[in-house]
Amino acid sequence: MSNHVTEHVFLDKQHPAAWRALNGLGLKAKEAALEAGLDPKVIELLNVRISQINGCAYCLDMHVADALKGGESLQRIAVLSAWRDTALFDGMERAALALAESITNLPDARERALEDGYARDHLSVEQYSAVSWLAIAMNAFNRVSITSQHPVRRQQE
Repeated sequence: MSNHVTEHVFLDKQHPAAWRALNGLGLKAKEAALEAGLDPKVIELLNVRISQINGCAYCLDMHVADALKGGESLQRIAVLSAWRDTALFDGMERAALALAESITNLPDARERALEDGYARDHLSVEQYSAVSWLAIAMNAFNRVSITSQHPVRRQQE
């Protein structure tokens, strides 16, 4: 006999202290990114791209809205999953996206070394570290939301 429960377990509600700690990490990662000179639009692009890779609907809904509110163009958001195939992103943005994708996908050591070299050529040490922390935090947020099955609410039009 199965004890299958249909109710979602919202990890953030079940263990709010752990959730607050993760939020603290996210805030510190964003603070480090801003101090390293990353544009707030780039930070949101990274959040969107990582959430695309992980398939986190809740985080995509939130961060696409945040990116648009922050002045990011709909065109760049629309082509973000194919950023390598456009000229819409500059060298620093491309390096940040490559590094964030590499941290999200955890490729083999050889591929990681190639991505790492490209990122190091275009990002300062501070930017490299900040982008890495942003990616680590966003991946954690994605996993909490996916595991919790956080719902995406229909917006009022």
